[in-house]
Amino acid sequence: MNSLQHQSTSLLVKFRRSRLVTLLRTLPQKSPSPAQRMQHIKRLGYGLALMLGCGVASPGLSAERLTVRLGPIEQSVTISDLEEFAATGEIPPSLSLYTPLLTEDVRQALNSRIQLDPDVGDRLVDDLLDSSAGQRLLSTLEVAIPNSTVEDLEAALVVAAQQVDGLSLLGFLRAYPAETVVVDGSSAIALASQMNLPYWQSQALSTILERELTVETEPFQPPFDPTVGGDYWVRQQTLTFHDYERSRTIPVDLYWNRDVIGPLVIMSHGFGADRRFMGYLARHLASHGIVVAALEHPGSNVAWLTGLTMGEMGSGNLADILPPSEFVDRPLDVSFLLDELERLNRYSPLLRGRLNTERATIIGHSLGGYTALALAGAELDLEHLQQFCDGRSPVGLSPADWLQCTAADLDPNSQTDFEDPRIAQIIALNPVMGRMFAEASLGEITVPTLILTGTDDSITPAVSQQILPFAQIQSPKYLLTAIGGTHLSIGDPDNLNHDLTESLFVRERRGEETEPLRQLLRGVSLSFVKQMTPEADRYRPFLSPAYVQSFSTPDLRLRFNTQLPENLSNWLKMAALPLEQLVAATLPKQQENVYIETGCRSSVGCLFIRLPLVMFILPRDLPLAGSQLFRLNRHNLARKTRKTDKR
Repeated sequence: MNSLQHQSTSLLVKFRRSRLVTLLRTLPQKSPSPAQRMQHIKRLGYGLALMLGCGVASPGLSAERLTVRLGPIEQSVTISDLEEFAATGEIPPSLSLYTPLLTEDVRQALNSRIQLDPDVGDRLVDDLLDSSAGQRLLSTLEVAIPNSTVEDLEAALVVAAQQVDGLSLLGFLRAYPAETVVVDGSSAIALASQMNLPYWQSQALSTILERELTVETEPFQPPFDPTVGGDYWVRQQTLTFHDYERSRTIPVDLYWNRDVIGPLVIMSHGFGADRRFMGYLARHLASHGIVVAALEHPGSNVAWLTGLTMGEMGSGNLADILPPSEFVDRPLDVSFLLDELERLNRYSPLLRGRLNTERATIIGHSLGGYTALALAGAELDLEHLQQFCDGRSPVGLSPADWLQCTAADLDPNSQTDFEDPRIAQIIALNPVMGRMFAEASLGEITVPTLILTGTDDSITPAVSQQILPFAQIQSPKYLLTAIGGTHLSIGDPDNLNHDLTESLFVRERRGEETEPLRQLLRGVSLSFVKQMTPEADRYRPFLSPAYVQSFSTPDLRLRFNTQLPENLSNWLKMAALPLEQLVAATLPKQQENVYIETGCRSSVGCLFIRLPLVMFILPRDLPLAGSQLFRLNRHNLARKTRKTDKR
């Protein structure tokens, strides 16, 4: 027995025993209802099955071979040959059939590792599988590995997660508790390539979007340059507000000038970021006499995420990477901030009369874009969201979908209407919005709205998250499309983790490549905010296709529209069709619930590199600690139990 086999056997025994103990501890201390009793009996039976399975553990417990089925072709290869290819780049004779598939990208995926705390693998798997995200992952793996059981997959995950050199694809295969892992090649490739199907849809439509969104214009000759900094000296001041009713401390960076009274802009950052994410834009607007308040949301900022990954938050209540309650608290943070700024506007010796809280513009990025839309009048539609999340396979979910589906665990009686009449207009940059709001909800937005979308955004894909929802918003509205733009293209380069440009999880363009978009955003945002001032006419020419297209580069084509062209509607309708309809003819008949291959060149590799980890924007060199990374809350389980009780 080799060392990994021995470790796999002992760890599997330990895992199964600990799993049973965990299940026993969940038995209720009080008399349960009949439905609860049946649920606990099932869970106890599951634990006993694990223990019985432990009794037949053998030295051959760890996998040595991989059998790949591609239609009528079936070939068995050794995992050691895959390891040789990963280490050397040379293709062993046994893998010659797969030479076209064994690209450098596949080799990179095989060599990639996620650094996890090896001492908490059993807790990691336990917490993961008690979440809706874990169930989606298991259902995906069961299709790709057709002879697998839930117990087999759990065992392989926990053993692979406890390797000292990190979780890897080869580690997962090697840890699988059978001598041979059977993989359905067509299903695995299709599933893997569709782990973020909305992103691939946006990619496929890039050429069409460029053609249809281009407006024929004359060369733009501006009377002045709104991207140049203004004449006012910018004062930056950090304030801290305490919302005692909700137990939230909200830091705010205020950018302003003593000598001018201008419009008020609120900035809301995305998940895993902070209030300085758009610092360059805040300084630019303030230099033109605009007061900017960039707030930080304590339940979804970089400090929250860092604490989770480092395992330093021990309150016992921090169960979610993104708590469902954050979808309620974020818009409430902004309304609370406006209340506090109004007090300063009345009583502060320095700020009295300088804060126009009655007509504010909000600029939000990603999850901050959701925040802006909710405040503008789009009511969160929980029923619509739950139907989407309960009815989809994980292979069709983008990271933005995963994020939004955490909100499906909100109590049905939760607040869903966050409209604040003080929000006079909004700018939503790469917003998370495709599932949170039904068409009727988006139709309730009547304030001027500007939406930025990027076709290379793998976090919030353009078609499903921005372009289709944009069509439902009432005018006046503007769509700024960055063909080639990524999720973080508008972020302050001084505030971003530059390693993301080399990341396996998040593909981002380098700062110098996206500088034209940030320059354009300076000019467009200033001109948009100025529409609420007597200078509106002077700045209106910069809200035009001619101005926006003048910033285009070969790698970043920029377009500006107030309506979607009629010719684009058919393409968008096809992109919005149920995924099953897109691929029914491309997969074996017995697997019509599996989705179309769209070009991902790796099978199992793609499956793992498109895990929901892609959504996390971590500080440089920060390892992922498994003890907290997958500690998702149990609201999904509770919701399923409630549904069972009702039946």
